[in-house]
Amino acid sequence: MIFKKDNFLMGIVLGLIAPLMGILLFKFVKFNVFSFRETFEYMILEPGYKTLTVALTLSLLLNALLFTIYINSSKDKTAKGIFVLTLIYGLLVLIIKTFT
Repeated sequence: MIFKKDNFLMGIVLGLIAPLMGILLFKFVKFNVFSFRETFEYMILEPGYKTLTVALTLSLLLNALLFTIYINSSKDKTAKGIFVLTLIYGLLVLIIKTFT
């Protein structure tokens, strides 16, 4: 199974995919009646990007969950990849919140 491998590149891929899945989950829970285009236009055009940063922050919880799972299963290389992407996403959220 793919989740049993210990590979830094796989951690990078999982670290990219998990927050995107979190944003989609946020869209379905919070903006159920709106289309994808309407939802993402609102997130981008909203002053201060509050909804976007909330969505990104909540989606990082999926990365934290994956990171915890891989650390506890001693898959350290995969966990490192997830951690690197978590830091990048976290810095992105911090930059958005700080400079807008």
